[in-house]
Amino acid sequence: MAADGLITIRSNFGPEDTMKRLEAEVKARGLTVFAHVDHTAGAAAVDLKLRPTDLLIFGNAKGGTPLMQQAQTAGIDLPLKALVWQDEQGATWLSYNDPAFLAQRHGAGEPAKPAVAALTGALQAIATKATAP
Repeated sequence: MAADGLITIRSNFGPEDTMKRLEAEVKARGLTVFAHVDHTAGAAAVDLKLRPTDLLIFGNAKGGTPLMQQAQTAGIDLPLKALVWQDEQGATWLSYNDPAFLAQRHGAGEPAKPAVAALTGALQAIATKATAP
């Protein structure tokens, strides 16, 4: 289940509750929710089945801009994204891109390290609040 640069955490809640908790924590931290993409609803709209798969796109300029100042191409991976999904056994997971992987992918140098550390800490805290009791 591991993919390069992807952090995946098992949730103690179902997909709907995990997404509600995720969105609430993002907003509580003063971040902007830019979009909510319900892939399952999109699949259903064209008569296809898909287990719960829900994407939240969020962030703020203060967090992402320092990374883009070092490597503008990082803008393809920002704002931040988190995916809540359910596997074949019914377990719920939350996945997000590792900021260190993104920095490496785009060749951001040493000056990007504080921004990467801040993004990493924020994402870990948000993911924990969304998935842990």
